[in-house]
Amino acid sequence: MSVVNTIYDTYAKLEVALAGKRRAETMEENRIKLLGAARKAFGAAGFAAASMDDLTAQVGLTRGALYHGFGDKKGLLAAVVAQVDGEMAARAHEAGATASSPWEQLLAEGEAYIEMALEPEVRRIVLLDGPAFLGDPSKWPSQNACLSMTKQAVADLIAIGIMKPVDIEAAARLLSGTAFNAALWVADSDEPHIVLPKAIEAFRLMAEGLLAG
Repeated sequence: MSVVNTIYDTYAKLEVALAGKRRAETMEENRIKLLGAARKAFGAAGFAAASMDDLTAQVGLTRGALYHGFGDKKGLLAAVVAQVDGEMAARAHEAGATASSPWEQLLAEGEAYIEMALEPEVRRIVLLDGPAFLGDPSKWPSQNACLSMTKQAVADLIAIGIMKPVDIEAAARLLSGTAFNAALWVADSDEPHIVLPKAIEAFRLMAEGLLAG
């Protein structure tokens, strides 16, 4: 191969690589735009009422971009739920960071998660439309991530003698499930501000049953 052909081939490969990078960047930009628009639409009107044509038009894209990035409308909802639920977990962790003890940190995180059920966006997207259209929350990647963190917290509390030597996964699933279902109850209530303290009190009392004597 001549020097000229070698240079040409190198430039051709570089152009292909740059074109691929630009496509990937464009796809990611479109994904971010669609997520933002969908989050706003789903939070305001709900998943069923949100128009995909209106949503894509708002960000200057087509339905093709939506299908390419998320598969379908339900795939877009799953991505929005994962985003919001992930933020909820991070906020709950921050709420527990200032707790006076590892045990209080665990409780504070659960209580903070339940309290977020009062927020309109969380209520509509994660707690009402999420289970209604995506099915069992225990199958969601975001909830599995929360479960993993709870399992680690439970393991640590058992190791230092604060919790009874129970099965780690069983305890973690019960704690995570209780917090999520308490949040569901608050979200679905006609009087959420009245239900909230009841839910938190019950969550704390149930959790305390795991304390070592």
